[in-house]
Amino acid sequence: MASIAERSQRLVQAFLARQDGSNGALGHGDPLNIGEAFLEMTRQMMADPTKLVQAQVALWQDYMTLWQNTTRRFLGETTEPIATPDKDDRRFKDPSWSDDGVFDFIKQSYLLTSRWMVDTVRDVEGLDDQTAKKVDFYTRQFADAMAPTNFVMTNPEVLQATVDSRGENLVKGLENMLEDLERGEGKLKIRMVDDEAFEVGKNIATTPGKVIAQTDLMQLIQYTPTTEKVHKRPLLIIPPWINKFYILDLRPKNSFIRWAVEQGHTVFVISWVNPDEKLADKGFEDYMLEGPLAALDAIEAATGEKEVNAIGYCLGGTLLGATLAYMTATNDERITAATFFVSLVDFREPGELGVFIDDEQLSALEARMDERGYLEGSEMATTFNMLRANDLIWSFVINNYLMGKDPFPFDLLYWNSDSTRMPAAMHKFYLRQMYVENKLVEPGGIELNGVPIDLSKVKVPKFLLSTREDHIAPWKSTYAGVHAYGGPTKFCLAASGHIAGVVNPADSGKYSHWINNKKPKDPESWLEGATEKPGSWWPEWDKWISRHGGGKVPARVPGDGDLTPIEDAPGSYVSVLLK
Repeated sequence: MASIAERSQRLVQAFLARQDGSNGALGHGDPLNIGEAFLEMTRQMMADPTKLVQAQVALWQDYMTLWQNTTRRFLGETTEPIATPDKDDRRFKDPSWSDDGVFDFIKQSYLLTSRWMVDTVRDVEGLDDQTAKKVDFYTRQFADAMAPTNFVMTNPEVLQATVDSRGENLVKGLENMLEDLERGEGKLKIRMVDDEAFEVGKNIATTPGKVIAQTDLMQLIQYTPTTEKVHKRPLLIIPPWINKFYILDLRPKNSFIRWAVEQGHTVFVISWVNPDEKLADKGFEDYMLEGPLAALDAIEAATGEKEVNAIGYCLGGTLLGATLAYMTATNDERITAATFFVSLVDFREPGELGVFIDDEQLSALEARMDERGYLEGSEMATTFNMLRANDLIWSFVINNYLMGKDPFPFDLLYWNSDSTRMPAAMHKFYLRQMYVENKLVEPGGIELNGVPIDLSKVKVPKFLLSTREDHIAPWKSTYAGVHAYGGPTKFCLAASGHIAGVVNPADSGKYSHWINNKKPKDPESWLEGATEKPGSWWPEWDKWISRHGGGKVPARVPGDGDLTPIEDAPGSYVSVLLK
């Protein structure tokens, strides 16, 4: 306890020293512009107080019913709950939340109040769309934060652990919290995974291959074949540069890259650099020129093949779409078929990420990037985690700090914590031109390397994969890509979310996917006419891409062509850590 006290005092002193009124947290004011949004909501709410009174009366009526039911239950009667958790709400899975009358009351009281609060805010009229979305989002963030599961005295699991361990769980939890504060240099950097359980190149990202080329922005990896014959056209994978590429190569059993190699593809993957201030001026078009276009040159030198099939994942798919439009405009036909994993090109409805993107927030973000030359990876990670706060924030608060447990060794969460920076110039362009102004789907709306681009002129065959529970690239928004491009397009919808829906091995037996060869304008109409198929979408995609493989040729080994391998996969760029 003396050690804890000493560490706590040191952290508090360091925190206070940073609050100088200019550079500290207090000096930043309200960069998310939350206060103004809630002030406007209050103005509109007070303009029609009758609705607020009606909502308040309804809440009190629900509370009276809850009190009556609880009293009857204590007298031995059986009652039906008036508020139950959603079926996918795992916070209240412990039996005590239903079996114990006190905790059942606490649970239902919280559910009634939080739902009343969210519904009341949503019913306020007169707000512009951005303000309404922001108020709704942060109201739900507040409701999630105030859940009884997040506090010692109102969480039956924590109380039982405290009794059983005589409080050791809370002491260990405090130590965990202090370690996270020290690791974050005064900011709470919650540890989601056992950091020592994984090592890139040792037990994740282990598919054999060689780095055969590199630029300032990327290393290009060619993987070692495992079949005697391969498709003539190589396969280039363009991952997002918000995180590192090995989401597609976690472990052998769930590695899309390893599986694609086993299907007879000569697989090349871009491993993006983790940029620092020296790359601050690298823009979106630099990522195109030094990324996929440089990769196409290297692939031709390595294999002798001009024609390539390509995959883009998330932001990598947005880049692939823009690159295809640029190549179309410059009569470059080297990419013959394109696959898009959960990729936005039409940003009219960007989902809840749009809450973080308005003029005030962008100005504050750009000011921070101008100071450093890049967006810190942890800041973007925090934004994504807030989109699923109960799963990616509060569950770890409970496990690490209240239960006093260490996080589990989970490969996906290890990758999720291994975020990367983004150059200031690139990120400004991306947010302003695409998220704010939605210029990418406007013919000629964006110029890359001096060339106006037009997605509608892209005629190569395309396979668009979306995931039904995606909180980063909502499937109804990614579906817009079906009509943004020209040429033949196949759309596939997978179950689960942005990561788990994509990284779903062919033999996993998990989830399902939907196929519909018709392409109506309305995504719901597409889903109504779709056929649901069990299991992974991977075999569905492989059947499609094999038709564009160009026949079979003897397998190519890295180093057989004109390029001398630089180093073994996964390369050195992926090992560059954050400060």
